[in-house]
Amino acid sequence: MNAIDPPLFGLSQRQPPANLEAEQALLGALLANNKAYERVSEFLAPEHFADAVHGRIFEAIARRIEGGQLADPVTLRATFEHSGLLDEVGGPAYLAQLLSAMVGIINAGDYGRTIYDAWIRRQLIDLGEVTVNRAFGAEPELDGTSQIEAAEQALFDLATKGGAEGSAMSFEAALTMAINTAARAFERDGKVSGLTTGLTDLDGKTGGLHPSDLLILAGRPGMGKTALATKIAYGAAQALLAEARVDNPNAEAKQAVAIFSLEMSAEQLATRLLAEEARVSSDRIRRGEIGQKDFDNFVTVSRRISRLPLVIDDTPAITLSALRTRCRRLKRTRGLALVVVDYLQLMRPAAGTKPDNRVLEISQITQGLKAIAKELAVPVLALSQLSRAVESREDKRPQLSDLRESGTIEQDADAVMFVYRDEYYLQMRMPKPTDMKDSDFQTALDDWQRKMELVHNKAELLLAKQRHGPTGTIQLFFEAEFTRFADLDTQHE
Repeated sequence: MNAIDPPLFGLSQRQPPANLEAEQALLGALLANNKAYERVSEFLAPEHFADAVHGRIFEAIARRIEGGQLADPVTLRATFEHSGLLDEVGGPAYLAQLLSAMVGIINAGDYGRTIYDAWIRRQLIDLGEVTVNRAFGAEPELDGTSQIEAAEQALFDLATKGGAEGSAMSFEAALTMAINTAARAFERDGKVSGLTTGLTDLDGKTGGLHPSDLLILAGRPGMGKTALATKIAYGAAQALLAEARVDNPNAEAKQAVAIFSLEMSAEQLATRLLAEEARVSSDRIRRGEIGQKDFDNFVTVSRRISRLPLVIDDTPAITLSALRTRCRRLKRTRGLALVVVDYLQLMRPAAGTKPDNRVLEISQITQGLKAIAKELAVPVLALSQLSRAVESREDKRPQLSDLRESGTIEQDADAVMFVYRDEYYLQMRMPKPTDMKDSDFQTALDDWQRKMELVHNKAELLLAKQRHGPTGTIQLFFEAEFTRFADLDTQHE
């Protein structure tokens, strides 16, 4: 046996942290003066008590006080006698004994925080034990990386759901933040108080992308969701770089835009951006149908956009906890201004959680994305698929009810946008001469061509929900060849 064996053995003999004296003193203070409850009600719950009996007594006291009733040894005795639990809580003698344990109601808040701190430490011990058991193979379906994610998720849940970390903000502080937001909008000619999207009309409707907001961009396949999200990410990155270079033309952006591309690889996404800027079809690039002039243009464009603060993570089926960890790391190391997720149905819930069904799974993911937006104070733009119900309607424009697999997407989001292109559907309805007379076919074809001219290179962004502003339709320009979105010029033909 070497020198370190005794301390290691001693670790297993330690008792979980608890302070029964503080629990008794707090309960005594509450029974002596019910106003002491206000000092602990915000963060303390029955399960935080190490002694289950004390937890039951606290629960009974809380129930009576919150119901506007008196809670003292006499009234509690009647409550416990009625429920048949009087003996379990030590009988009337123990309730009276608690009064003598009271030191003073002024200390009630300190007693409560001591109890809560001991509970936090017990939870950390439990989490450590679960982590160790998993590492020894208790859950063989979780590999090492998944175990790290599960441990991080458990710690995050403990930090966010524990209750003591929440704090109220004074009205004065909230007003200061509101004035600062208004000042930013004023300095930018009253248009954008948040991060610009690069699309003027969208910025006009939303005021830009705001910290802590979860925005959903949805659409059927073929509508250009990824292209529009890429355009927004690119526009935001350009704005961040331009802002950093106001005084120094060689400065680096202080914050980055993170794109989590679960569907396309980082190389495919970069190729798409390059094709849009160089105005060469990405399809031609893929087939190698480009000349020397196009290639030289690529090199010039790539030099120009290479300094953009864009970070692309193409991990397939990334879990919520892994995404959160990477966002935190980016926030800490490079600064983070915007998170784009393409798309949320391809994500997996946090490691170690097993939702009962797909709806609950998507619900956990959207709630998790909203939590990331709030925790890191950045906007999160998540793409979403729509259900096939759209295809069965005469008017193919999406509605909120078309959001696939979960109504909680609509509930959790601060804004919901749908991208829609009439040209896509009209193209498929091109008249065919097979079942028509020549004269009828020509009439139908002329009518179809007139309709196509009206919608050619046009897209609609339907702002169906916006928690902090108006809804409505935004007209956009769309070049199918380059899958490129831009502002629509409505002033000229």
